[in-house]
Amino acid sequence: MIIGVPKEIKNCENRVSLIPSSVKTLIEEGHTVYIEKGAGEKIGFTDEHYAQTGASIVDTAQEVYSKSEIIVKVKELQKEEFAYLKNGQTILAYAHLAIEPELLEVLLKKKITTIAYETIQTTDGKLPLLQPVSEIAGRVSIQIGARLLENTHGGVGKLLGGVPGVYPAEVLIIGAGVVGTNAAKVAVGMGASVTLLDISPKKLTKADSIFNGRVKTAIANKYNVEKFTKTADIVIGAVLVIGEKAPHIITEEMVKNMKKGSAIIDVSVDQGGIVETIKEPTSLDNPTFIKHGVIHYAVPNIPSCVARTATISLNNYILPYISKLANKGFIAAVKSTPELYKGVNTFQGKLTSPELAKSIGYPYSELSMLIGF
Repeated sequence: MIIGVPKEIKNCENRVSLIPSSVKTLIEEGHTVYIEKGAGEKIGFTDEHYAQTGASIVDTAQEVYSKSEIIVKVKELQKEEFAYLKNGQTILAYAHLAIEPELLEVLLKKKITTIAYETIQTTDGKLPLLQPVSEIAGRVSIQIGARLLENTHGGVGKLLGGVPGVYPAEVLIIGAGVVGTNAAKVAVGMGASVTLLDISPKKLTKADSIFNGRVKTAIANKYNVEKFTKTADIVIGAVLVIGEKAPHIITEEMVKNMKKGSAIIDVSVDQGGIVETIKEPTSLDNPTFIKHGVIHYAVPNIPSCVARTATISLNNYILPYISKLANKGFIAAVKSTPELYKGVNTFQGKLTSPELAKSIGYPYSELSMLIGF
């Protein structure tokens, strides 16, 4: 199989989809890998590192796309890349098609097979390729929040963990999944007062067990969201609805009632976001804006600020799936691997994710009928 790794061109995206050790494994399995020149240089993986694995280094993204059967990316395709796509190609990436209608149209028109990392799901409901980025985004969100509370960043001037005789900051985390749990770990570790909300009593029970009572928990209903946002210094949005756009949970009225100089970090913004006052995502080079006196941080690729860690962590999870696709071919791989089957969002001009189809009101085709499964 011929596999291509283009340089990521989304604004401030510093990651690369495959590290040299992963490339070496694929080449040893008998595959050909093309790497765009400079694809990993921002995080210390040079062209020489890739060349030593046996990969072929090419000058442009267009060459990578033109030569490859499978394109492996980190973030969703950007408009500049649309023209490079070949009919029938397979793309692996965090696709976020629920909020990318133009990209979806292109993928369907060019009969691209899209495997979205965020919808690869095991039979027990876990999302293995969201695990690494969610762990990092949750942990980094608290570091970001601590900085935003500083006066130099427009915050109210609170130290997250306080000092003896001075209360710590109040951190509200909405969502007790991987992002929320990892955010809570760091916030508790830094000495903050933490409240965790979720719609699932089961998840809250698990969180209570993990933190042994050091985190306050409550059901994420409108009453509680309104109540706890009023007193929070930092609010972390950590809600995920698989394959769908995130619901607005924090209304503009709630933001108006928050403390001036407090901060919202909406990790859910890569799926549309849970905060009504966030109309568009921000970027790492201009990450915040202030609305109603509240600092809003709405960067959709938070892990890119620790891109080397994030890239290596992603590769720990992604390589086995790429190997299966390359070694068995698409149809045999998805037939034998239920989680890969769940990850297929488009196939040969058809939308094959029921959750995505429901979310955007688009016709849905059952993948099993298309591949004779």
